[in-house]
Amino acid sequence: MTALRIGTRGSALALAQTGLVADDIATETGASTELVTITTAGDRSREPLSRAGGEGLFTGALRDALLADECDVIVHSLKDLPTAPHADLTIAAIPVREDARDALCARDHFTLETLPHGAKVGTGSPRRAAQLRRRRPDLEIVDIRGNVDTRLARVSETDLDAVLLAAAGLRRLGRTDAVTEYFDLTRWPTAPGQGALAIEVRRGDEGLVAALDHIETRAAAEAERHVLALLEAGCSAPLGAHAIVDAGLLLLTASVYSLDGSTTLTASHATEWPDPTAAVDVAASASRELLDGGAAELTGAAR
Repeated sequence: MTALRIGTRGSALALAQTGLVADDIATETGASTELVTITTAGDRSREPLSRAGGEGLFTGALRDALLADECDVIVHSLKDLPTAPHADLTIAAIPVREDARDALCARDHFTLETLPHGAKVGTGSPRRAAQLRRRRPDLEIVDIRGNVDTRLARVSETDLDAVLLAAAGLRRLGRTDAVTEYFDLTRWPTAPGQGALAIEVRRGDEGLVAALDHIETRAAAEAERHVLALLEAGCSAPLGAHAIVDAGLLLLTASVYSLDGSTTLTASHATEWPDPTAAVDVAASASRELLDGGAAELTGAAR
């Protein structure tokens, strides 16, 4: 039997994530797998993420390889994937989500509240920067790029006092030892789809990985991403969203921030689940409330 070719970025995190997917494919389907490493525009660029090319920065080359039949499936961090449907590709599976929280990795065991006045905190995310400014306007926010290990290596008394990273990536790389504080999702919603992986295939090939799809994770992630789409905000917009399925309900909270952190708009809604339109419905309710409150001005200013 021919091995299933899985396309992935070549970073340590991407390879770790794709390795987990490969193991799950082997367990669920019995298929053998091989990894195909692909370099994306995001891997080559050294520009700040907010200016490096927008949606598709980490996904375009992977999709091109899939369409060219250089691989059979591709694995994305869902938060990097454009929200618009692709004409020839589809997300066949969203596996069980990892920890969706953000995590502070600080020197000397500092938390966000105990960081010294004027401390330097690194992040490449406008949303995280806005949330940091909202909670600690005295902090100096430093725009950074690089993989997880590169960012963690900058935490020292002479460079950065802390960096803010996704807990999921730290867990997948076995680097939770660096975490000094996890941020609660109720007060600190993260990027739509954060912590979830997307397995994309050519339309008609959904059966290759359908066994890995987790319906609760898909419902929550799709609700979050629908908010992003309905607000017409890019993946670098200062927007956080968190959805869960609980007790027959799909519950969604979404927040939009001004870049300086001075203004926050939040909407929380729920709808009955399972229902084929639940994710769209709850996202539409939250987005309508946010737009009525002026979200378009906040997300537009960030573009």
